[in-house]
Amino acid sequence: MIGLTWYALGSPVSMPRSPLAPGEKLACVSYAPFRGGQSPLDRNFTVSPEQIEADLAELSEITSCIRTYSSSQGLDRIAEIARKHGLSVIQGIWLSREAERNKLEIETGIALAREYKDVIKIVVVGNEVLLRGEMAALDLKDIIERVRRETGVPVTYADVWEFWLRSRELASAVDFVTIHILPYWEDFPVAAGQAARHVVEIRAKAAASFPGKQVMIGEVGWPSAGRMRDGALPSLSNEARVMHEVIAAAKRGNWPTNLIEAFDQPWKRKLEGTVGAHWGLLDGEKRTPKFAWGGKVSDHPLCLSQGLLGILLAFVTFAGAYLAARSQGEDAPEKINWLPIAGMALAGGLFLGWALALVPLESLTIVDWIRSIIFVLLAFMTAPIAAAAAARRTPIAGFATVLDPLFRRAAAPLERLLAGLLLVTVAMAIIAALGLVFDPRYRDFPFAPLTGPVVALFIATFASPSGLKREGIAEQISAALLAGSAIYIFFNEGLLNWQAQWFAALLLLLAVVCLRLRVARS
Repeated sequence: MIGLTWYALGSPVSMPRSPLAPGEKLACVSYAPFRGGQSPLDRNFTVSPEQIEADLAELSEITSCIRTYSSSQGLDRIAEIARKHGLSVIQGIWLSREAERNKLEIETGIALAREYKDVIKIVVVGNEVLLRGEMAALDLKDIIERVRRETGVPVTYADVWEFWLRSRELASAVDFVTIHILPYWEDFPVAAGQAARHVVEIRAKAAASFPGKQVMIGEVGWPSAGRMRDGALPSLSNEARVMHEVIAAAKRGNWPTNLIEAFDQPWKRKLEGTVGAHWGLLDGEKRTPKFAWGGKVSDHPLCLSQGLLGILLAFVTFAGAYLAARSQGEDAPEKINWLPIAGMALAGGLFLGWALALVPLESLTIVDWIRSIIFVLLAFMTAPIAAAAAARRTPIAGFATVLDPLFRRAAAPLERLLAGLLLVTVAMAIIAALGLVFDPRYRDFPFAPLTGPVVALFIATFASPSGLKREGIAEQISAALLAGSAIYIFFNEGLLNWQAQWFAALLLLLAVVCLRLRVARS
């Protein structure tokens, strides 16, 4: 079952016919040169010209235009280097609430537009500054008009389409309207299958709202990894499909369109979580395309390794149960009910490879890495230990077995180990659950690493005898936190978000585990 499941998960998904003719390049893509641990949030960091050179040499093979967002931290060299590679540039001027930085950005942007008129075809004055609430529309309008006067280059402002509709007075200051349409980030998220239709409808709505003005789509794209929002699932196949369909629609409608973005940007995880770092057409580390236009795309290209790893864990789980039973007599394994052991092996084996694949995607800070490593250790250890406990009929005990010296000395080693795994699993689940209750927007659902441990512990509470029959206040409080969080997440995230519903179900199972424990007051 593990092998067949991973075969199905890794099977390539067919894409529509390529929207690009042979040899045709993309119209334009957003470009930021930051790699690995580099970040525009670090004001002391400057991107080297050599790094930009390498990127633009590669991008010149797939696009004829790049859009930038700033001219600071070495990005003022982009136009110069783009000229050498035959790329045109949509030059961005970054605006914020910092007056001094704005002044420098404006002056640099104007100077670049004058010096590289053959390269810089458009100047974008401000990016989503109204969305962020960092500037008033009238102040923005004054800056746009100044840049327009002093550059002689077509000038626009870029923002999410709703904010253009709220600030129509800006239309008179720009040469054309630039809107961002990101179906994943809509207030009511749009599934990947409906994303292209949504883009067509919103673009038509914007065009009708600004008669006489050309409407450019300044950003449109889809993430390849991260948490779901309603029915909007980030995945590589969904990213490829949305890009295929949006480009085809743009060509049919003859709209100027810029895709977000060229390369994955790891630094965005600090602001937008896992999903923020995975909008690139090219991988952030390897700097290679994530998919081929018109080709098949696999969401789990390492499915063979992941399936084999899962089968290995299943083998270890069965072996742990067999050896634990054998220690009680040669004929003891024949008396085991192997069905619960098989359930533990299946749940653990199915999701261990998935959990491992998520570690580098979801880990940015030291705390993230520690959390991810703990999750993976739980995913690997819990099923074999729970299976051994079930095979030996070892009581499954509560938190006091670990935290109270009296109970710790009285318990068998296997009982202490299982109680420790239970305590860590509950603690990690509560931390994740409360995060998704109080600050959910950018947080991932740890359904993959928690499925194996939670299912194994749940089965163990029925397959093993209870511990000491006394009241466990800590376990009851934990059960209440888990169940309450599960109910909130269930309704807050929506029925279409299967990641959220899966995680909520795991929280409920873990709450049942806590309620079934019979341990002393800690």
